[in-house]
Amino acid sequence: MEHDAKNWLFAGSALAGQRAAVVMSLVQSARLNGLDPWAYLRDVLARIYSHPSHRLDELLPHRWRSG
Repeated sequence: MEHDAKNWLFAGSALAGQRAAVVMSLVQSARLNGLDPWAYLRDVLARIYSHPSHRLDELLPHRWRSG
């Protein structure tokens, strides 16, 4: 556990480190799926609150279609 804490030493907190890891994972997944990561994130963040919760998987990089 101590090693994990050191990995995110400069993130501010363990929770901030976890959130950063999620964002970095989405960015890399978008790249691996041939997407512009910033266009993907902009679109998803603009749509996520109005998107039906039972269909959130449609917003994952491998299933995403620009809205």
